[in-house]
Amino acid sequence: MTLYEQEEFEALVEAPWDEARVRDAIAAIVADTDAGFDAEALWPAADPSDDYGQPTKVLYAGAAGTIWALDELRRRGYAETSIDLAAAISRTLELERAEPDSADDEHYRPGSLFDGTTGPAFVGFRLTSDAALADELYGLVVGNADSPTDDISWGAPGTILVALAMHDRTGEQRWEEAAKESAAALRTRRGADHAWRQDDDYRGLGTLHGAAGNTLALLRVEPDEALARETGALLSDHAVREDGLANWPGALGRTLTGSRDGRIRLQWCTGAPGVLSGSWDYVDEELVLAGAELIWQAGAHRDEKGQGLCHGTSGNGFALLKAFARTGDELWLERARRFAVHTLAQAEHMTAARGSRRYSLFNGDPGTALFAAACLEADTRFPIIDVL
Repeated sequence: MTLYEQEEFEALVEAPWDEARVRDAIAAIVADTDAGFDAEALWPAADPSDDYGQPTKVLYAGAAGTIWALDELRRRGYAETSIDLAAAISRTLELERAEPDSADDEHYRPGSLFDGTTGPAFVGFRLTSDAALADELYGLVVGNADSPTDDISWGAPGTILVALAMHDRTGEQRWEEAAKESAAALRTRRGADHAWRQDDDYRGLGTLHGAAGNTLALLRVEPDEALARETGALLSDHAVREDGLANWPGALGRTLTGSRDGRIRLQWCTGAPGVLSGSWDYVDEELVLAGAELIWQAGAHRDEKGQGLCHGTSGNGFALLKAFARTGDELWLERARRFAVHTLAQAEHMTAARGSRRYSLFNGDPGTALFAAACLEADTRFPIIDVL
């Protein structure tokens, strides 16, 4: 098998799907996350890869994402946090404005959804409906339309999703106009090869950093069969197939081993899980199933990658939910639930080894709790990308 690196994966735990135990595990994550919180210092970075600064504030790996997850789990009836979330996001915004987490990154703009002020500001409005926050957020969205990094994480595609969510929440016409203006600008930067550039030499394929995510954002603004067809063809042309299975490199012109360290990726941020997450509803069904079957056969990520959404077991499990959404075949829901059982167990033993939870939406336990909740509800929507 040359589509993934088998030594990076492990067999799923042999434990049955038990709704009561899954609910208890979600509640335990919320309780432990509450216990790890400090009203001034927020949450510690529980892993060096989350260490943007102390404390970490942004949506991707910081307090804003953790607060969003706690609020989402509360709204959906899984656990009532003891934290004053409105006060917590206010403190998060105060700290992010004073010292942005990602200011030293070459892609940084304050309008970035995942790594700028936009994420915390949106969470703040979600919790408070503060008009001043809405105005600040509007300025961030409009100012991000010309971001040179065309992906959901940093650029206009992410702020298009925010503008649409704000239009749904407020009904204000300015948000729809902002989404359409950003979408028009994004379309002008699409290349003749039907891809966008995230860097000078990187034309990504996936949802976080590439064509699948950019197309997802544009299709949310307005249906476009030609765009879906062209991106579907792009993804089909660059799929790497073997024995009825499929994976994708990170970008056009790259092989599966074309990453910086030469390792094959099979995770949400790069590879089949992310491609399926963004394109499941228009790419050829044969490719959806080929990618999902590869994910299933690979099993769970080992602890080096962990249980998280971005590059861990939970993110791969969401791709199985997308296969369920596309086909209606409950086999894929059952398989996703097997992944959920494993990722909850993985979160527990990694917490025991580390001595604390990992307080991060995309890399830690709050995201794992949301994946487990999605499996309970047969809810195929991916956090943030599909649910703002």
